[in-house]
Amino acid sequence: MITERSKVITELLNGTLSSLNNVVPMDFHTEKPQLVRQDFSLNFGVLIGIAGDLMGKLVLTGELEVFGSIGQAMFNMPLEGAMLQSFSGELGNMIAGGLSTNISNNGININITAPTVMHGDVTLSGFKQGLEVAVVFNKQSKMNTFLLLD
Repeated sequence: MITERSKVITELLNGTLSSLNNVVPMDFHTEKPQLVRQDFSLNFGVLIGIAGDLMGKLVLTGELEVFGSIGQAMFNMPLEGAMLQSFSGELGNMIAGGLSTNISNNGININITAPTVMHGDVTLSGFKQGLEVAVVFNKQSKMNTFLLLD
């Protein structure tokens, strides 16, 4: 059972990073994955629920400017205010959609929820196990990617 769960987590991680690579037209590298064992806080992020063969959440966090630089790279124009927040939710949706497609090719079926954009002082809790991977764009802007399992 533990081996199967580890395999699924690896598939989720690889599927997320592959989706990120397909969606975001920027160079990036990832830092070593870290276990998340306790609540954590954020100031800006997007949460996508995951249901099906696995229950949990995909959470993308970072400074608003990181999401803005991704939007600029994708649309060749600056995004601000409500448009930037809307784009951030859609970015999460595109990455989670790609994740769902990627892992379905390996026999893992999930459904995703609509994105929830979080702005302000937010603490996430209530998950059993988590994995965090920092994604660094253009060697400077960092977005943290969390896979939180229920």
